[in-house]
Amino acid sequence: MELTFFGLTQQYRFNLFKTIHEIVFHGGGGYDWHTIYEMPIWLRTFTFNSLKEHYDKIKEQQENQQNIMVNKQTPKKEIARPNVAPKSVYTTTTKAPYK
Repeated sequence: MELTFFGLTQQYRFNLFKTIHEIVFHGGGGYDWHTIYEMPIWLRTFTFNSLKEHYDKIKEQQENQQNIMVNKQTPKKEIARPNVAPKSVYTTTTKAPYK
C-alpha cells in the first residue's frame, strides 16, 4: 500500500536517494550527504546534470582516444629473418670431427 498524501512515493524516494548518492560519490569529495539532501531541488538537479555532462565528456574523450589508438595499430607483420640458405653455409664436404 503506497501512501502519497503524507510523504514521498517509493519511486520518488528511490530517485532522490540515487541522485544524492551519485552527486556525493562522483562529486570528488566536494559534497556531503546532508548538504545535498537539504539543497533546493532546482540546485540539486543542476548539480547532478553538471556532473553528468562532465563525466559524459570524459567518457567520450576516452572512447575517441581508444578509437584513435585502435586505428593507429599496424597489422602484424612476419618476423624479419636473415636471408641465409642452409646450402650456402653448410656443404656436404664438411664433416664433424671424430675423437
